[in-house]
Order: sequence, then structure tokens, then C-alpha cells
Amino acid sequence: MTTSIDYDNKVFLAPMVRVGTLPFRLTALQYGADLVWTEELVDKRVIGSVRKYNCATQTIEYWKGDKLTFSTHENEKGRVIFQLGTADPDLALQAALTVKQDVAGIDVNCGCPKKFSIQGGMGAALLSNPDQLKKILTNLVQNVGLPVTCKIRLMEEKEKTIELVKMIESTGVKAITIHCRTKEQRSSTPAKWEEFKEIAQEVKNIPVAINGDVYSWQDISRVKELTSANSVMIARGAQYNPSAFRKEGMLPDEQVIKSYLKKCVDVNNVHQNTKYVLLTMTTDPKYTRSPTYRKIQQAKSTLALW
Repeated sequence: MTTSIDYDNKVFLAPMVRVGTLPFRLTALQYGADLVWTEELVDKRVIGSVRKYNCATQTIEYWKGDKLTFSTHENEKGRVIFQLGTADPDLALQAALTVKQDVAGIDVNCGCPKKFSIQGGMGAALLSNPDQLKKILTNLVQNVGLPVTCKIRLMEEKEKTIELVKMIESTGVKAITIHCRTKEQRSSTPAKWEEFKEIAQEVKNIPVAINGDVYSWQDISRVKELTSANSVMIARGAQYNPSAFRKEGMLPDEQVIKSYLKKCVDVNNVHQNTKYVLLTMTTDPKYTRSPTYRKIQQAKSTLALW
């Protein structure tokens, strides 16, 4: 029996490589995100990971050899969606079953345009291999016992995207997220909100979420009005300031950085990851010559930042 998650009328934290680790997800939840996506984790990296409980940090950790694959905490139970990078139905299922007891749902990445994903037949490569994508989604839906979702990008031709979302819905997934850019387009290209509505209305029975150029809670009503999206996924806006999920408006950057750092200390986050996330949070030109930015650059440990 598959557990249930309500994906309708919600605000999600997008999957972001190296950013969507545990302390960042917890920070987004603190500020109002309804569901949080992990960074993409590739099936072969997940398979064979060993589950352990860390008493010191009260986290559940999955280790493969001496490398941490994934960690989670009670505070995100029922709200963390595990994003899977895969090109194979059997490997996808093995990976999903490995972490099944500690995540709320499985999301298949069909949008990542990075060379690593494309060369492996994963991410955006699946957009042009719908038969394989259908096998992956069907195998997960029928066998994993968790809600399965899918995140895609636009195809070059709108009709092709419509065909794709209809196929995805037919597999039994519980929701679809559409990043309103093609696989060749990057964030410097405005998201094609105008294409979303016609595509999404072809999906009859499940929520469709929109991703692209939504930076804060204050953008949500406008994008929903223009596109009729069921739910909204925030990426860069949250990356710059995870209080983007606050209905009351964003908090000062320094306050948010402190909140994030506390969680990094609490869960003993790897310093290199903490530093990377902080640098992405302070990419605004106002920071690059500030004492805060220099302190982050020079810090040798998370405690030095805290």
C-alpha cells in the first residue's frame, strides 16, 4: 500500500545539487516550505548504502564505505522527497527501496541538463527517451510503496511536452513538476510561464507544479494567476535566502545565515558543504567584498563561522 502525500496547493523546495543537503532542507522547512526535495542522488551511489543512527546528532545516515550518501532528521519526517537520478528501472527501484523507510516520496529527475546526467542517460536525457522513462516510473509506482513524482523540463515543441506529461500521468505518479525552460536554457533565460498553462491543463487527475523564476512567497499568487499551477517550486530564490518561503516576507540575510549555521552545527554537516552553501547564499555583489563573505571564504571549519 502506498502512503499518501498531498501535493496540491503547496510550496516546495527544489532539488539543488550540493545545496539541498539536510541543514538547508531543515532551514527551508523552518521558514514555511511544505515539502523539501533532496539534491539529486544517483541510483548506483545509493544502492549498497548502510543505514545508521547517529546518537550525537539524532540523524539517520546512509553510508557507502567512508562516504555519506544521505542523511535525514525527525524534523523533516513525512516532508522530504528523495530525488533520484536514474536511467534504469531496476536500479531505480533498488535505490528507492534502500531509503524507503526514511523518506516521504521518490522523485525521478528528468530535468537536469548537466553533462554527467545526460551522458549517463539520466536527467534531461530521459525527455527524449519516453519509453525508458515510462518503464522507470511504472516500476517505481508498482513496487516501491511510496508516492512517486517526476520533474521535467519543457521540450522544444509544446506538443511534445503535452505528449510527455500525458504519458507520465498514465504511469500512476502523484504529481509532476515542470521547470519552464528547455534543457538547453539556463537561468539567464526567462522561464516560459506562458507555455505552462496549456501543457498543465492536459493533466487531468494529479497536481502540476511550476518551477522557474519564482523567488519568494510574494511571487506565488502572481504565477498561479497567470498559469493556473496547482503548486509552486522555489529554487534560486530559496538558495539566496531560504526565508523566501515566509508568508510574512523574507528576513535579513544575516539572520537567515545564522539560522542555517546553527543547523549545520546541530547535525555536524560537512564543512565543505556548509561553506559551499553559504557562498551561494552570498553571491549578491553587495556581499563579495563584505567582511561576512571574506570570513566564509577563509573559514577552516563550521565552528569558526558559527
